[in-house]
Amino acid sequence: MGRYVVRRLLQMIPVFVGSTFIIFMMMYALPGDPVRALWGERAPDEAQMEALRADLGLDEPILRQYWNYLTGLLQGDFGTQIASRREVIDVISDALPATIRLTLLAFVITAVLGIAMGLLAGLRAGGKTDAAILFFTLLLISVPVFVIGYLYQTYFGVKWELISPTVQDSEAWDELLLPALALASLSLAYVARLTRTSIVENRRADYMRTARAKGLSRARAVRVHLLRNSLIPVVTFLGVDIGNLMAGAIVTEGIFNIHGIGQAIFQALNSREGATVVGIVSFIILVYLVVALLVDLLYAVLDPRIRYA
Repeated sequence: MGRYVVRRLLQMIPVFVGSTFIIFMMMYALPGDPVRALWGERAPDEAQMEALRADLGLDEPILRQYWNYLTGLLQGDFGTQIASRREVIDVISDALPATIRLTLLAFVITAVLGIAMGLLAGLRAGGKTDAAILFFTLLLISVPVFVIGYLYQTYFGVKWELISPTVQDSEAWDELLLPALALASLSLAYVARLTRTSIVENRRADYMRTARAKGLSRARAVRVHLLRNSLIPVVTFLGVDIGNLMAGAIVTEGIFNIHGIGQAIFQALNSREGATVVGIVSFIILVYLVVALLVDLLYAVLDPRIRYA
């Protein structure tokens, strides 16, 4: 197990370097001058612009800039904003709690409702319940999240007045319920369909017939054997989906006025604050990699036959 973890950690290094290199080049190598943008419509002061570029290290070759960024990351330095001269790590620290709460709530909704719907559809495959769940999940997959968010906001928040249409306090879990439902809609549909497919396939497996032949009740055979083995592909999807939920929060946070990571990225893109965008994306990439490792280790818990060398 220890050797496997070390090997996976070493594999993360080129993935992280390659991913951050691409986003860094997209923000700094493409046409456009973020320092010049500070002057807006006014005529820029060339001397001040050159001094600011030198201070931020933007006058160096692009590969050198990226190397400086990587070495700074090793010391916990995610860069500095150009306009406000604020540390990017402070921006992340302020915005991250709201996004974490939103992501966790959306993740719980995705896992609980998705697995429950998939299990129900799989156990009743070919029936009316299965058809209704498949139709519902197909509807969720077909509708973009910004449309779902707008519909939830209009009906649940404005017309029926069941909940506030916008988030006034991001620390209140009840106010985050509506945006979490919107954010989880697509993932919920995929989890339900994936669980249903896995349940249908494993119901016909030999170990299920053996379990019933040994006298296990249907409920215990489903809970102990069928569901546990069917969850392996679902866990894989859920692990990757944590990063997707954090990235997808950009649209959801904009709709429901949540001051989180998504809104910070949106504002940084509008003002061409490359350091903020690269810093936040680097953080999300780290979350992806760590969760992917934890998911791989969780396989051995779900299936004792899996061993890591």
